[in-house]
Amino acid sequence: MNIAMLLRIVTAVAVLALCRCDEGEWKEVRISQGVLRGRKDPEGPYAFYNIPYATAPTGPDRYKAPLPPPTWSQPRDAVDEQVACFQGKTPYATVDTMKEDCLIANVFVPKTKEKNLPVMVYVHGGAFEMGSGNMWTPKYLVREKNVIVVTFNYRLGVQGFLCLGTEDAPGNAGLKDQVALLKWVQKNIASFGGDPDNVTILGFSAGSISVNLLMLSKSAEGLFTKVVSDSGVSVSSFATQIEPLEKAKNYARMLNFHDVDDFYALKAFYKNTPLKSLVTGTFFDIKNVSLIFYPCVERQTDKEAFLTEAPINIIRNGNYKKVPVLVGVDNMEGLVQMSNFERWKSDMNENFSDFLSVDLQFGSEKEKKEIAQKVKEFYFKGKPVSDETVLDYVEYFGDVMFAYPTLRTVRLQVENGHDQIYLYEYNFADEQTPVVPHTNVRGADHCAQSMAIFDGVQFVTSDESNLTPEYKRMKATMRDMWYNFAVYGKPAPEGSPLPAWPATDASGSPYMSLGREIELRNSFYKRSASLWDGLYQKYYREPRPPQPPKDRTDL
Repeated sequence: MNIAMLLRIVTAVAVLALCRCDEGEWKEVRISQGVLRGRKDPEGPYAFYNIPYATAPTGPDRYKAPLPPPTWSQPRDAVDEQVACFQGKTPYATVDTMKEDCLIANVFVPKTKEKNLPVMVYVHGGAFEMGSGNMWTPKYLVREKNVIVVTFNYRLGVQGFLCLGTEDAPGNAGLKDQVALLKWVQKNIASFGGDPDNVTILGFSAGSISVNLLMLSKSAEGLFTKVVSDSGVSVSSFATQIEPLEKAKNYARMLNFHDVDDFYALKAFYKNTPLKSLVTGTFFDIKNVSLIFYPCVERQTDKEAFLTEAPINIIRNGNYKKVPVLVGVDNMEGLVQMSNFERWKSDMNENFSDFLSVDLQFGSEKEKKEIAQKVKEFYFKGKPVSDETVLDYVEYFGDVMFAYPTLRTVRLQVENGHDQIYLYEYNFADEQTPVVPHTNVRGADHCAQSMAIFDGVQFVTSDESNLTPEYKRMKATMRDMWYNFAVYGKPAPEGSPLPAWPATDASGSPYMSLGREIELRNSFYKRSASLWDGLYQKYYREPRPPQPPKDRTDL
């Protein structure tokens, strides 16, 4: 017997043994599309990966709402293929894993015979430009709390959020994907043991903005019962595009297409250029607190519109279903902009007005510069932006991007009858938390609260054995609170050993401080609120739908 034949025999025996020992590790579930086979994860739950929940239109139709998902006649192995939607160079996707038709879901199910389990649907973040449903995993949460967690992809960047106001590029394709996913959950989650009448949607950063907008959209009404919003709200400068057509033009120029003032040429460029050629990796170095592509207010072009009013007006009119909301920020959200610090500090000293939020509009450039100087004085106290004032830099971006928009949104909601909102600030930091550059100060970075809930970042081990005892306790407490909210609509229900946590009022009182000590506090971000209240009362401009030319009907 030669060595090659011996190797084939040994391999065949090994495969047979593997199949036999794995027989009890698989779980079959029949959903509306066919039979799925999920596998028990070494860390606890059964995992069903790569489930098509809808079909993304491709080619010239790529910006339209999603189509129904495929069906299959033979059992489908629901294994992880790391599928991601098109995005620039990021840690979350490769050339081999990015697909134009990328709409897949992952379902994590605890090993239990119980039925009607609470369901959490997790919307990933990534500035609406990057990420996937595999960014963070929920295995500890599922194993410890007997909850079903669904993660998923949605279209990103130009594919998901180009907004021309036409029937073939109306806007918000990525959010329409999210609605399709929630409809899929309603239709199929009972097959996994979940309760379709107890679905909590939660997200961080862009995912947090998404769940806020889902709460305001009539197209998603009735598809969930609670909302958890970690670092991002619907009334912020990068929740809805102020001028969608200008965004589309500017992006086209970046791609060396310059006939942007001819609307029909612009539309043809986006429809006919291969998607791979429309994706760049540049999106988070924009000075005016915005992004490249993100949600928009749509023209009413068809029945599938997701958002046809500015979020602020929907809230003011109270014209949405007011489900319980758990919402908050981290105490050093502005660390998200530290990668730009060295490049931006001199620019901020020379022309701070470039860094004012895009949703503020002034009567003249002189007035804008005068206001910018007042804001810079408020945060930097007469000192230049430098290594010595890096904490002021962090505070400024944390306030303008996350803290103040959160307070403003919550205030508007409470003032208009939304009385089940639980507000928090997450500020936990231990010796494993990196210090802020040029200081010996530690704080909670952007989305640190979500990292406390979930296992770890994609491609990084989820092993928690090397964490400090303090952080282990913090993660356990956070998981208790978020699970309680998913089950009861309150993070600390009656009879819980956790500190009492009442709903907030319009002033941001009380809110829960989540750190080494868990304690109620009053007046959420009161110091900066007075400054921004005055500016937004006078200078705020609402996002509006795109207005393409009216001289033709084939839009």
